[in-house]
Amino acid sequence: MNTMLEKTKIELPKGFTVRGAKLEDVEAALNLFNAWSQSVIHQDEITDADAIRNEWVSPGFDPAQDIRLVFSPQGMLTGYIEAWTTAKPPVHPWLWGRVHPEYGGLGIGTWLLHWAEERACKVLDDLPADLRFAPRTGVPRPAMESKKLFDELGYRQIRSSYEMRIELEEAPPAPLWADGITLRIANPEKDAQAIYKADKESFRDHFGYIEEPFEEGFARFRHFLLGEGSDPSLWFLAMDGEEIAGISLCRPNSYDDPDLGWVNILGVRRPWRKRGIGLALLQYSFGEFYKRGKRKVGLGVDAENLTGALRLYEKAGMHVHLAFDLFEKTIRSGREISVESLSD
Repeated sequence: MNTMLEKTKIELPKGFTVRGAKLEDVEAALNLFNAWSQSVIHQDEITDADAIRNEWVSPGFDPAQDIRLVFSPQGMLTGYIEAWTTAKPPVHPWLWGRVHPEYGGLGIGTWLLHWAEERACKVLDDLPADLRFAPRTGVPRPAMESKKLFDELGYRQIRSSYEMRIELEEAPPAPLWADGITLRIANPEKDAQAIYKADKESFRDHFGYIEEPFEEGFARFRHFLLGEGSDPSLWFLAMDGEEIAGISLCRPNSYDDPDLGWVNILGVRRPWRKRGIGLALLQYSFGEFYKRGKRKVGLGVDAENLTGALRLYEKAGMHVHLAFDLFEKTIRSGREISVESLSD
């Protein structure tokens, strides 16, 4: 393990206190996130407090142990970080934090990131010794102060992603379905396992994919997909007979904008690619949002997507709204088990 994690002692400013999170902290956390994002990207980061609650009660996550909140001497929430080791195996823990813009430059971010690294490293003893272990974090591209901190603590940028959007000034074109392909609405109970398997197969050759045990992965999938604000009437399945060829699982709105429809997961299984199914699913989803009065639709995509999704979204009329940069720190070298290229 990186000896820096064992030897470096970081202190919070005098009078500041720290503890784990409780569900009653959600509103304060929401206010902190948006104060930070308004200072960086000039828009709210999240408007749905229930989405935060849903994350905090997700399978395997414990806000009292996996989150740290930093308070000023006056009791104001000034810093937040979470360390996610719920993926199995957790070789790339996700670290995500925010510091209130009025409290920058005091070392709070440094303390939080060190704590999150140490928290993530608690899984090392349960991982095979030959596996590479490298926590990841990320921020919107304009967050220069955050990037400076990452650089100082040994992180390097490895990837970028985009939030893409389309403005629907008129009804989108009707989708053209490949021969033999039909569209139906999903039944969340009867179709859940088949949808999960289709999702895993669709993203098996995407950057960062790691094969994990079915039970743990399916439990998290159900929790987040059926969580607060979900609407299964927006889960669209492209069917080839009884087989799911592709999926478009949408939310009525994004977490940061109630007026923005959100395509949460769009994927096509390998045997059905190159037949226009992804574009047809996307256009169908746009059409359904338009019927419901949504005039903006968004989604997220890896900027260097290995299967050409970025080109598909541009073809459908979408444009980049925000860019996000992904950073990684190698704490233990070894064998990389996540997908990095189509040859993996």
